[in-house]
Amino acid sequence: MKLLRLITSFKGNESLSFQLGNAIVEKIKTQHPEIDSTTRNLTKNEMPHLNELHFNSFMTPTQDLTAELKDAVSYSDEALKELLPADIVVIDVPMYNLSIPSSLKAWIDHIVRAGITFRYSEEGIEGLLKDKKVFLAIASGGIFSEGPLKEFDLTEKYLRNVLGFIGITDITVFRVEGTAMPQFKDEALPKALESVAAYSL
Repeated sequence: MKLLRLITSFKGNESLSFQLGNAIVEKIKTQHPEIDSTTRNLTKNEMPHLNELHFNSFMTPTQDLTAELKDAVSYSDEALKELLPADIVVIDVPMYNLSIPSSLKAWIDHIVRAGITFRYSEEGIEGLLKDKKVFLAIASGGIFSEGPLKEFDLTEKYLRNVLGFIGITDITVFRVEGTAMPQFKDEALPKALESVAAYSL
């Protein structure tokens, strides 16, 4: 088995999404000690935001790639070499302005590729990555899993949609939330870690 971990917070070890992601990874390794793990820190090894050159490189046959296009597509190819063989993907997701970090969005834009992770057919769009399990470690200052702020949460909803688009529908979400609210902040991380400990893989 292979595991891919994506770190997306710029707060390093202090990040609560990072700490929650660590707990998820350790839980998986306890259940599957033989698993081969790869970590990509998107804050230290940033993917460039998608531009016209990258998009054109995706659409150009390999034999027709110029040196410039080969360099442009290399970011996507490298990310896909890590993603495609992974059985399990753990993604740290700090909420920034109600949504995901731009570093994670950039990674997504490089791995959503026609003919590789999805395809167009007579029946419509088909996601091609159907045998993967994803864990999301979402951290937020407010409570977004329920209540009046739920409709403002663009982390889980977007990730479920875009991952589902490429065929990944087996998604489990853990949240450390209310971290900026006095009445919840002290128990936010312990509560989240307890939910991971109680989860049965």
